[in-house]
Amino acid sequence: MIRKFILRWLVNFLGLWAAAELMSGSINYNNEVGVLIAAALIFSLVNAVIRPLIILLSLPAILLTLGLFTLIVNAFMLYLVTVFYPSFHLRSFWTAVVAAIIIWVVNYLLTDLLESKREKSL
Repeated sequence: MIRKFILRWLVNFLGLWAAAELMSGSINYNNEVGVLIAAALIFSLVNAVIRPLIILLSLPAILLTLGLFTLIVNAFMLYLVTVFYPSFHLRSFWTAVVAAIIIWVVNYLLTDLLESKREKSL
């Protein structure tokens, strides 16, 4: 369980780093890796604790939009990181939406890569 959370934290860090590099003017973290590490930890905790409740509450909107509303939920989770950790700052909510897309792509690719290696080792 702890191993899976640490892996998720690492993958979220790489996703945040990729988003921050691709959107350098819109995401401010003072070019400090420590800020991104802490933001990734908070993002992982927010996704583990708060996101399931928000998904449950927004289920009608998710069903109505055929799942596209989860993008808004993911952006809101990223925006919550800026509330809990002011050293990591997003310019706007739309920056959070674009960053959420980038983080999703990185998470998808890395998780697929890691799962492929894991299956081969079994």
